[in-house]
Amino acid sequence: MTASPRAVELATEAALAAADKLATDVLAIDVSEQLVITDVFVLAAAPNDRQVRAIVDAIEERLLKVGAKPIRREGEREGRWVLLDFGEIVVHVQHAEEREYYALERLWRDCPTLPLPEQVHAGAVARDA
Repeated sequence: MTASPRAVELATEAALAAADKLATDVLAIDVSEQLVITDVFVLAAAPNDRQVRAIVDAIEERLLKVGAKPIRREGEREGRWVLLDFGEIVVHVQHAEEREYYALERLWRDCPTLPLPEQVHAGAVARDA
């Protein structure tokens, strides 16, 4: 079993929206073999609380355009780690410190990552240069 085509589409759109708002460490993990509640985790980081919120808003707006509304939204008040649950995908937008500390990709290292469009990583490369 692998992530559904719809989950891959939503994860890609979420990653692109995050990249548009300068998110870093964007990653999509196919957790469909391990979990029955969702297919994909999308992870993204931002350097401050305000940017975390901007990324979350951009993801919600973009996914709404493709017919997906979040079932649940948690952590927005603190702005350090916001979780958006869209059913097929769960998006974690974290403050860079939390992203590094919790390193969710290590917890799910047995799960494959999904390839994301070059634009998702291109912005990070340009910012690092």
